[in-house]
Amino acid sequence: MREPRWRDGPEAGRYLRPYAITGGRTRHSQHAFTLITLVVARSEQESDPGHLEPEAAQIMDLCRDRALALAEIAAFLDLPISVVKVLCGDLLDAELILVQSPPGRESQPSVELIERVMDGIRQL
Repeated sequence: MREPRWRDGPEAGRYLRPYAITGGRTRHSQHAFTLITLVVARSEQESDPGHLEPEAAQIMDLCRDRALALAEIAAFLDLPISVVKVLCGDLLDAELILVQSPPGRESQPSVELIERVMDGIRQL
């Protein structure tokens, strides 16, 4: 009996690689990121990258001069977003990157406040 196609040939690395990159982790234990969480690398003087995995080093290179959203990083590196989240969590733990998450629901204005502002604008 022949094994399933995804286990043989050049496709095998594509399915096994994300698992190998993250050590089998599907999410970071301490950090919850969204697709639009911004990531920027700390300056070289502030951080010691030491020995990084190739994908983590690529994230550092991409984010060295500008902040990028996690979704953008995943697209540039052609990696699943779950892998990028795990790697960014590791980089954040090592204090090699800075992140800015989008504001949560608790910091958004209430519907009542927005309606009052709109009423005020209409009266102008």
